[in-house]
Amino acid sequence: MADRGEAWPGNAPGPFFVDRSCIDCGTCYTFAPEVYADAGAHSLVARQPGDEGSRLRAAMALVACPTSSIGTDDKGAMAEAARAFPVVVEDEVRFCGYTSEKSFGAWSWFIGRPGGNVLVDSPRAAGPLLARLESLGGVRWMVLTHRDDIADHAVFRERLGCERVLHRDEGIRGLEWEISGGEPVRLDEDLLLIPVPGHTQGSLCLLYRNAFLFTGDHLWWNPEKERLSASRSFNWHSWAAQLESLEKLLAFDFHWVLPGHGASRRFLDADEAKRELRRALDQLRRAG
Repeated sequence: MADRGEAWPGNAPGPFFVDRSCIDCGTCYTFAPEVYADAGAHSLVARQPGDEGSRLRAAMALVACPTSSIGTDDKGAMAEAARAFPVVVEDEVRFCGYTSEKSFGAWSWFIGRPGGNVLVDSPRAAGPLLARLESLGGVRWMVLTHRDDIADHAVFRERLGCERVLHRDEGIRGLEWEISGGEPVRLDEDLLLIPVPGHTQGSLCLLYRNAFLFTGDHLWWNPEKERLSASRSFNWHSWAAQLESLEKLLAFDFHWVLPGHGASRRFLDADEAKRELRRALDQLRRAG
């Protein structure tokens, strides 16, 4: 629980605050930038909510925080915020909230579909979220994009009976479905697993309906640079392989990029997404 006595002095005066336990995962200011901001090595409340919508989103960011580093004296929106996840992004795709410190606040995604619901990476196994997922029909598959963001996967398996999917090269055994090699694997008619070695040896992307690309820590939108991006600094396997894997994604159609870390981005269509990916590749290669 956040401690008002440990709140950062830069917080805007008012009911919401961020304390010194913040790990700067970026969840709050990515989800609710109208309230929270990046202060360098931590987040803070840049401005207090100005209406009911921003008040609810500020409370939802509190619920989503992996380290309970956000606090508020305004408890009125908290019950609604706890029930609000997973929150719709577009169509049947939702953000799960309830990020986990075990995954440094990585975002997990829910896909509701007639052929069986999907979780992409593992959120925190919070009671309200588990109950909500059950009410939405449970989870058939949990696709783990890489070993960093598996969080409470075992709890979800035990509670919901989902089949966990991971690349064999991640070195985690005992899951229900291990894929191997470098070729795409069809999970179902509308679900394609794309091996993208680089960030880790067995990193995966999941492509849903040739529209939604779930990228783990492989690719994200950088709002400051206003382009797609990837990180050489946080690369645990091979930067050269990651660049090759980014090039590989040009063969697929998608207009959403939904990462575990960093901002999501919706493009007008697949052509715009590919143009932006080519632009990012050019800049990443020039940077060396």
